[in-house]
Amino acid sequence: MRIVLVGPPGAGKGTQAHLLAKTLSIPHISTGDLFRANISQSTPLGLEAKAYMDAGKLVPDEITIGMAKDRMMQPDAAKGFLLDGFPRNLGQAKALDEILAENGIALDGVLDLEVSEDEVVRRIAGRRLCRNNGSHVFHVDYNQPATPGVCDECGGELYQRTDDTEEAVRVRLEEYHTKTEPIIGYYADQGLLVTIPALGKVSEVTERAIEALRG
Repeated sequence: MRIVLVGPPGAGKGTQAHLLAKTLSIPHISTGDLFRANISQSTPLGLEAKAYMDAGKLVPDEITIGMAKDRMMQPDAAKGFLLDGFPRNLGQAKALDEILAENGIALDGVLDLEVSEDEVVRRIAGRRLCRNNGSHVFHVDYNQPATPGVCDECGGELYQRTDDTEEAVRVRLEEYHTKTEPIIGYYADQGLLVTIPALGKVSEVTERAIEALRG
């Protein structure tokens, strides 16, 4: 299967992408991983991206598209892939269509994880990270530490990232509505869109997604 995963920040795309890719036995291709791999390997695209990033500039779509194209053409993606974070806007979505058409393949579906804005704010603004180890993550509502403000794992101080405040989350949501949300209508017009509610246990959302994609 060839799938695109979309949804607002805080919808659980990263978690679901990993689980869905594993269940469907296809590679999970995320924009973040593409950039890290290309930059660490000093590929031509990676060097270009790094130059823009070092200058504090946005990386042009052409570079992101090039990285995605190279990754989708790798042998392990011959029978399918799950795209997470790409395409991020209409220009990238149209470029993806061209890449697929050139190679005689097509998307099987675009999975939209639906979550209300209030839930997105609740999920992200409620996150607390350990200063000693950023992989130790808690939540003021869903995963409270035994002692408020203290990491259960190592005793480190828990804090809220500056980009996790409600104000910052609402800015990210506005950017999502402006830049990314239009691709939902684009794919709906192609009959590819599958929308599922992303509420409930992680396993329940995964089962819901698999059923919708195979339905």
